Amino acid sequence: MPELLQYLLSGVTVGAVYALVALGFTLIYNASDVVNFAQGEFVMLGGMITFFAWQAGIPLPLAALLAILAAATIGVLLNKLAIEPARGAPVASLIIITIGASIFLRGSAQLVFDKQLHRFPSFSGDDPLRVFGATMLPQGLWVIAGAVAIFVVLWLFFARTLTGKAVLATANNRIAASLVGINPNHMMTLSFAVSAAIGALAGVLVTPITLTSYDLGVAMALKGFAAAMLGGMGVPAGALIGGLLLGLIEALTAGYVSSVYKDAVAFVLILVILFARPQGLFGRKAMDRV
Repeated sequence: MPELLQYLLSGVTVGAVYALVALGFTLIYNASDVVNFAQGEFVMLGGMITFFAWQAGIPLPLAALLAILAAATIGVLLNKLAIEPARGAPVASLIIITIGASIFLRGSAQLVFDKQLHRFPSFSGDDPLRVFGATMLPQGLWVIAGAVAIFVVLWLFFARTLTGKAVLATANNRIAASLVGINPNHMMTLSFAVSAAIGALAGVLVTPITLTSYDLGVAMALKGFAAAMLGGMGVPAGALIGGLLLGLIEALTAGYVSSVYKDAVAFVLILVILFARPQGLFGRKAMDRV
C-alpha cells in the first residue's frame, strides 16, 4: 500500500506540471485554433531565467517574477513577429511556425545560458512530508496548488469575464468579433502573453524537483500536448484532468512495468486518442464557441 501511494503522489506531482503546460496549449488553441508547440520552451525559460537571476544575486521570489514577465514578453514577440504576420496562412503552416520558434528558443537558450542542469532552492525546504508511509516533497504541494489555481483562474476568465468571451469569439470568427468591437490582434497578444506566463510558472515550480536545462522544452511540449489531447483540446478542465492522468499513468508504468517505457506512454496515448477519440475525454466532436 505505501508503494502504491508513493507512485500516486509522484504521478500527481508530475501530472500537475503537465496540466500547467496543457492549460497553456488550451489558452492558445481557444484564441486561435493553433497548437503552439513552443509552449514547452516557456517552461524551460521559466526555470533557466529564474536560476541565473538568482545566481546573479536577485532574491528568489523576484527572480521568479522576472522570469515569468520575461517569458510573457517573449510570448508577445512570438505572436507579433511570427504568428500575426502569417495570420492568413493555413493552420498547419502556423503550427510549423511554432515548431520553428521552439527550435529558435532552444538554440538561443543554449547560447545565452549553458548546457548544464540547474536547480534552485525549494520554496518550503527539502524535508519530505510523510503520508501513510509514503513521502512527498513540499515543493510538490506548490506544483499541485499552482495547477489548480491556474485552472480556476482560466475557468473564471473564459466563463465569467467579457475579455475571456472575447477571446473565444475571436477564435470562432475573427470578422464577426471585429464587427462587434473586439480587436482580434489584442486578444491574440493577450493569449500568447498569458500562455507563456503559465508555462514559465510551471518551470519555476518544478525546477527545484526535476532540475532544468536548455533542452527541457521538447519533452514538456510533447507531454503537455498529450495531456491536452487526452482531456480534450480547448477544454481547461480536460487539460487539468488529462495532465494528472498522464502523470499517474507514467508513474504507475515506471513503478510496475519499467522506467524504460515511462516516456513512451505519452506517445502511445497520443496515437490511441487520435484513432479512438480525437476529441478527448471531455471534448465534443462539434464545439460551438460563443
